Amino acid sequence: MYKVGIIGCGGRGKAHARGYQASDDAEIIACVDPVSEARWDFQTEFDIERTYKDFRDMLENEQLDIVSICTWPEYHADMVLASAGKKVKAIHCEKPMAPTWGASKTIIQTCVDHKVKITFCHQRRFGASFRTAKRLLKEGAIGDLIRVEGSCSNLFDWGTHWFDMFFFYNDDTPVDWVMGQIDASEDLSVFGVSLDAGGLSWIRWKNGVEGLLATGNTSLQHAANRLIGTEGLIEVGVSEEIPLRILRHDAYGWEIPPLDGHEEEDLTILTVLDLIDALKTGREPELDGRKALQATELIFATYESSRRRARINLPLDVDDSALLTMLAEGEIGGGRKR
Repeated sequence: MYKVGIIGCGGRGKAHARGYQASDDAEIIACVDPVSEARWDFQTEFDIERTYKDFRDMLENEQLDIVSICTWPEYHADMVLASAGKKVKAIHCEKPMAPTWGASKTIIQTCVDHKVKITFCHQRRFGASFRTAKRLLKEGAIGDLIRVEGSCSNLFDWGTHWFDMFFFYNDDTPVDWVMGQIDASEDLSVFGVSLDAGGLSWIRWKNGVEGLLATGNTSLQHAANRLIGTEGLIEVGVSEEIPLRILRHDAYGWEIPPLDGHEEEDLTILTVLDLIDALKTGREPELDGRKALQATELIFATYESSRRRARINLPLDVDDSALLTMLAEGEIGGGRKR
């Protein structure tokens, strides 16, 4: 029975907790939140024995196997480093990874050094429409993959999901280079981190597949994800009524195929169950940290391309967030601060 501690008792913490509740191999024994009402509510809902105000106290007093980190990105690195130092077996962390590329790399390297499995909750890898799209692609329904496209509100908080899905569709092939541009004309932020008002990221993978993510005021129309092949295309997230559709080169119109699974499933539960199974079997979890890191690199490479006004060959060779640095120095955004 894996002993679990959850840091952060808000909505995402509750989503993780439902995942552990669904497992016969895990028990939540403690939770952490600085807000007393939040942790007491969490304790009551999930029947948890002990609560803490500070995550360090929980790590010191409990013998934990798994820690879920469900806090804002700026706290992730400190919490991961502290948890790994206490020799937990696994960490399940919310996305985005961290506000900077350097902090993101540190998170992964620390877990590698301590032999800790770390996963990030890019839960859409378990979504029925996304998995169906990949199956159709692998079956040759649209020929060979040429390009993937995505559209969302920003490069950081939402973009991390779509960059991860690009890798999912393309079998986690390494990226060769990134070229991008960002618009910082609006004062936007999420979880304490400043965002782009609009952005474009053009990607070339080492197998020749290309990708385009358009965000905010430059978003693409008609679909959240689009897979373009030599013999047709697949669109995911067209509308609530059309989660997926396919246009084959020899067809007269769009086809709406059945999905692999149920679209309304709680995907976060599936991420937790997958991690627990990976611990039991020794395999790599579907949401392994190395996959999250490659998606995160595209975020900061896009920012860096905008700063340098140049194509960025990977691996990325800076540690900051070019967006945050340029905002702080007044180069973009009229001098607005993070």
